[in-house]
Amino acid sequence: MERTHLVRLVLPLAAFAGMVPALAASRNPLPELFATSDRCQACHNGVSGPDGRDLSIGLEWRPTMMANASRDPYWQAGVRRELLDHPESQAAIEAECSTCHMAMARQTAVAGGGQGEVFANLPAGMSTHPTALLAADGVSCSACHQVLATGLGEKETFNGRFTVDYNTPAGERAVFGPVTVDPPIARVMRSATGYDPRESAHIQEATLCASCHTLITHSLGPRGKVLGEFPEQVPYLEWKHSDYEGKTPCQTCHMPVVDGEVPFASVLGDPREGFARHAFMGGNFFLSRVFARFQGELGVTAGVQDFERSHAATVEHLQAGAARLSVACDDGPLAAVVTVENLAGHKLPTAYPSRRAWLHVTIRDPSGAIVLESGKPSADGSIAGNDNDADALAYEAHHAVIRSADDVQIYETIMADPEGGVTTGLLTAVRYAKDNRLLPTGFDKTTAEAFVAVHGKASSDADFAGGSDQVRYEVAPAASGAYLVEAALWYQPVGYRWAHNLGAVSSMETDRFVRYYDALAQASGV
Repeated sequence: MERTHLVRLVLPLAAFAGMVPALAASRNPLPELFATSDRCQACHNGVSGPDGRDLSIGLEWRPTMMANASRDPYWQAGVRRELLDHPESQAAIEAECSTCHMAMARQTAVAGGGQGEVFANLPAGMSTHPTALLAADGVSCSACHQVLATGLGEKETFNGRFTVDYNTPAGERAVFGPVTVDPPIARVMRSATGYDPRESAHIQEATLCASCHTLITHSLGPRGKVLGEFPEQVPYLEWKHSDYEGKTPCQTCHMPVVDGEVPFASVLGDPREGFARHAFMGGNFFLSRVFARFQGELGVTAGVQDFERSHAATVEHLQAGAARLSVACDDGPLAAVVTVENLAGHKLPTAYPSRRAWLHVTIRDPSGAIVLESGKPSADGSIAGNDNDADALAYEAHHAVIRSADDVQIYETIMADPEGGVTTGLLTAVRYAKDNRLLPTGFDKTTAEAFVAVHGKASSDADFAGGSDQVRYEVAPAASGAYLVEAALWYQPVGYRWAHNLGAVSSMETDRFVRYYDALAQASGV
């Protein structure tokens, strides 16, 4: 029996945050805790690797989701949707949702006795709010490099509650890096940026990323009543329950170290080993296309070519390191067993729950006629046969065996509201009705804590285990001869239902995002 093994990735999105009690209104003058990225880029651009590749930190960072966290139109639409769903909790929602996407603005507001805001700081680059410039700079250099090691990796620092030194005066605070900076160069850096460079190992540890990438939200009921905690996105906790813990931190894949010696700065920077790239490749390649296509509306500072480069690098990163497929066949009834291996150190896909991956499998008889096709992607971003794309109140179950085009193996989360109904409202959700995302190697689903547990039929599927899943595709052979099996794994950072559910609550932000989604679907098929 002939068979081909294909792996593909297809396009849409991600982002968002959680929820904490509102803070008192700002009472004090805002402190100078952070510098915008332009203060750092003067010395950390113009950096090349041993092969001549431009590794300028600022230029690589500029088209990333980190740099454009506050400009992200999907995040803005998601925040607006939550405000419309829970208007009595507006201040608390904006405070929490600004914690990571507008990290410097939020920290500055809190240090001044206030709280973070979202829409007062928008549109990016146009608002006159006191923290607007910091908000527009997204997750910038002095945000990550000022985080103290205090409490990192513990629950009290999740949801972006990392610690920054509020007490040391501007011009004397430390920024942390992976190497020791010689005193003459440190003096230059203090003069240029106002920060004192210090070496600290925590800047290269997974616990640093855990703070903003572990979001445990509070589910809200009528009149803002807190119904419980909900693990909105917990890749760090997934990583801790895998074989990767203690061996491969987040930075290994998402900030890979360049082989050979690279100067960390273009000014007085001696070449050193251990230079980590700041391209922050993750799973949100669709936003690069959105920013490139609608850059005027979104006020981005990177150019079209920058976003195209970031998009291509992210797709390459996913195709090379996300998953691996294999196909085995056996007889009577004719069956193809597709094995999907997760190559990542967390669930696949992980993070924001709008993300999904699925198997598109086609079996052809000796004449070339299709006898089974499951998971065919549609040009509008939907998946043929997926119950949730067809009906917002339904969802596709996990499958061990597939015999019909009406069944699709989709690796995803499905959230449920207090009544058990399907929802894409983050603060409305109280539990997962389904979570069959591919598990990392070493993940034991029988011992997983509640926040990273498997939910739905996958929990009892013996072939769904740490590192891989097997799905059996069966057909009744109608002719003798060789059958052709094609298998592909497709991925969307934002599934069709997540995008179009935003259209049910009309606002500038939600309407705009649905327009973006549909426009790019019509142009190239999401």
